[in-house]
Amino acid sequence: MGKRLNFWPLAGFLTVSVLGTLAHFAYEWSGKQLLAGAFCAVNESTWEHMKLLFFPALLFTMIQIAAAQERDGAIPAVRAVSITAGLLLIPVLYYTYTGILGRHVLWADIAIFYLAAALTFRLDSRLRRRRRLWEPWQQAAGLLWLWGLAFLFVWWTFRPPHIGLFLDPATGGYGIA
Repeated sequence: MGKRLNFWPLAGFLTVSVLGTLAHFAYEWSGKQLLAGAFCAVNESTWEHMKLLFFPALLFTMIQIAAAQERDGAIPAVRAVSITAGLLLIPVLYYTYTGILGRHVLWADIAIFYLAAALTFRLDSRLRRRRRLWEPWQQAAGLLWLWGLAFLFVWWTFRPPHIGLFLDPATGGYGIA
């Protein structure tokens, strides 16, 4: 189990890094198709950048559950916690550094995404190694949380609240323009 357990965090980080990077551009590449917009960034808001972490991590989670040769009962709950931590890191770091500097810096924005992906899978590995969150009710709660987040990411792409997290600084708009 030890070697296989070490494979998954690295595979998760690489998968999320590549797919998240591609998802930043996929909506434009698709000709602004609504289906692509549901799962990929549609503007430059912080919320849409959080989507770049969430959907690739959710896809990787489903693949990992399906591909696992031995059943790992902790994947849904642990991944719900680790994805949430990665998602929270994005606005915390972004608003902290832009608040200090008074502007955003592209390389820092990119680094935040990769740091959030690394945190997600580092925390995931640590929780699974320590056998945290293995109770069946925790797995059910983890699945509900992940699917609830998926719903909110799609819903708020089309009907975003008019607060700063959802504001596109490039256009001043919200959601799909």
